[in-house]
Amino acid sequence: MGPFYYIVRKLDGDYAHLERVDLQDGELFPVARALLPEEIEEGTKLLWENLVYSIVDA
Repeated sequence: MGPFYYIVRKLDGDYAHLERVDLQDGELFPVARALLPEEIEEGTKLLWENLVYSIVDA
């Protein structure tokens, strides 16, 4: 399963709402910020692979 690419669309307290890049439905997935890199901001691009989120520089 994966890898999947996401964009952080909204930060809301202890959660970040992510949009999967390859899906066109616009659905946001809430993810606990404790599972994400500390440096994230709205608009950050993430890679999810092997159950780990990492920031994509491109």
